[in-house]
Amino acid sequence: MMVKTDWLLVILLGLVFLSLEGAEGRKERILGGSPYELAYSAINCRKHSASIKDFGGIGDGKTLNTKAFQKAVNQLSKYASDGGAQLVIPAGHWLTGSFNLTSHFTLFLHKDAVLLASQEINQWPVIDPLPSYGHGRDAPGGRYISLIFGTNLTDVIITGENGTIDGQGALWWQQFHMNKLKYTRPYLIELMHSNKIQISNLTLLNSPSWNIHPVYSSNIIVQGITILAPVTSPNTDGIDPDSCTNIKLEDNYIVSGDDCVAVKSGWDEYGIKYGKPTSHLIIKRLTCISPYSAAIALGSEMSGGIQDVRIQDITAIQTESGIRIKTGVGRGGYVKDIYVKGMKLHIMKWVFWMTGNYGSHADTHWDPKALPEIKGINYRDVVAENVSMAGQLDGISGDPFTGICMSNVTIGLAKKSTKNPWACTNIEGISSSVQPPPCKLLADQGPKKSGMCDFPTESLPIDSIEMQRCSYRLNL
Repeated sequence: MMVKTDWLLVILLGLVFLSLEGAEGRKERILGGSPYELAYSAINCRKHSASIKDFGGIGDGKTLNTKAFQKAVNQLSKYASDGGAQLVIPAGHWLTGSFNLTSHFTLFLHKDAVLLASQEINQWPVIDPLPSYGHGRDAPGGRYISLIFGTNLTDVIITGENGTIDGQGALWWQQFHMNKLKYTRPYLIELMHSNKIQISNLTLLNSPSWNIHPVYSSNIIVQGITILAPVTSPNTDGIDPDSCTNIKLEDNYIVSGDDCVAVKSGWDEYGIKYGKPTSHLIIKRLTCISPYSAAIALGSEMSGGIQDVRIQDITAIQTESGIRIKTGVGRGGYVKDIYVKGMKLHIMKWVFWMTGNYGSHADTHWDPKALPEIKGINYRDVVAENVSMAGQLDGISGDPFTGICMSNVTIGLAKKSTKNPWACTNIEGISSSVQPPPCKLLADQGPKKSGMCDFPTESLPIDSIEMQRCSYRLNL
């Protein structure tokens, strides 16, 4: 299905792909020639380096390298207490099934390296569902392990010179649409119960499902990532921080078939019981294209809670909604202390969308008395054009969404926009300098008010993590 584009989209895509051509600027050496100079920014540099070729890897796009990758990680793990190690993936097409990472470890992709995910199902082991979900997302029971996986790790870096990880997801999407999957589809990258994670300067293509999924983890930086998937591909979320704390997502570009960023913390009674929120999250300079989903979604799996999310400088083009809050009866949990500042939106169905009627449940055991708490949702400095509807804000009867604040918002409606630009039920809030004028449940405070919907000024711990410049001279 072709998606209509305008001149803004054409220019944006052109700039992005031009930037990919020149990113990081380090030229590939001719294999077998002079040594290769490697330099990049990271939370830690490594004392030891090796190439996947040293472990029998063959980058011809046909040879399966799963054993080579796991052998490399296993052998390099012995350097964890001696300055750590990095595994460099040279230019080539490296076909592989799932493999696990280790602590104090860097996986580095050369600009012309492509990791190709195997399409042989037996290369994808099945693991248990997440305890905060209790159920697979695609099917009951287990889930296929992610292509790049790790658990209980410390100090893990996945980076490169905009090298590529291609999930070859078309087969998985077809199986999903035909209801032939016995287990939930794999993600491209998933790190669990881990601390100090960096994922940066990579291009991710055609994930079978979610692209990047840190879960039950802390101190996470995802930076300079390009994620591309067909806009009709199912559930190809870009970045999904899930029951994590101290996270920074910045300078990322995402085209996907689902939410570009989806903030999560568990599903219904399982997430309530697990009780691990996502908190202290920064999202900066995100560019998103997703015609059927949101630039940033909070939920719908938010039963462990979501708090202190700071969203700034967001550009979305031809995306269904800007910020979407998704929840429902049975979710429990909370979404509170959300701050949004500086959104530029073009060709949108909704700018603001909140729903308390998102009815997808893990199973039949959800508690109808488990009501979510949605409060302290702040938006300011928003400009949108060619919008079908300014806002659809629907809380829950007897459980209204409260503390909604909107300031300095200008929305240009499309020629074929709805007659009423706002629809609001079961919400409470205030507004100032919002055009078109919002619903009465967002009480107008008059002209622009100083201090309304203020963005926090204090820094978060994730901002104190310093990046180092790592330089190497390698024989690839």
